Amino acid sequence: DFATPRAVLTGHDYEITCAVICAELGLVISGSKEGPCLIHSMNGDLLRTLEGPERLQGPESCPRPKLIQASREGHCVIYYENGLFCVFSVNGRLQATMETDDKIR
Repeated sequence: DFATPRAVLTGHDYEITCAVICAELGLVISGSKEGPCLIHSMNGDLLRTLEGPERLQGPESCPRPKLIQASREGHCVIYYENGLFCVFSVNGRLQATMETDDKIR
């Protein structure tokens, strides 16, 4: 038997840099090199766009997600390349931010 994809997820214009699957909620969250993070259903439907905080926006600083983690309670933590953590709800609402100078892997 050959494995076939369950769904094709679309929406990013640039290469994917990080992704997470939250099977409990049936969500796939992905971030791209030069764009926002996207939340898709397991069926491939685009549900939400997670925009970085306003201070990340602008021509001099594009939000570049490096790591993503989701919880079964419906929270998504995104670590951006510039040392900023953001917590979003799965509804797309920014709940908290925190900056760090530490290197996170």
